[in-house]
Amino acid sequence: MPSSEQSASSIESNAAPLISPDVLLSLATAPVLVALVGSHVVAKAIQELGLLSEEIFRGDRLPVLHFPHEKPTDPDDRAAS
Repeated sequence: MPSSEQSASSIESNAAPLISPDVLLSLATAPVLVALVGSHVVAKAIQELGLLSEEIFRGDRLPVLHFPHEKPTDPDDRAAS
């Protein structure tokens, strides 16, 4: 009996896996590539958003334009002269 038990356990340990590791590796490659490309796209989008926000706030640094103020005309001042 010990010999039959040993042969049964050796048959079970030598059994081929249900799915080949090559198939598992090929199935795992697509999600990894999609994640890499997706992260690249997200990084570019964030960089573009940063540049756009910089353009929006650039108006804060524009020089102040001083317009000449007109002297208020008061009808009482015209009558006095």
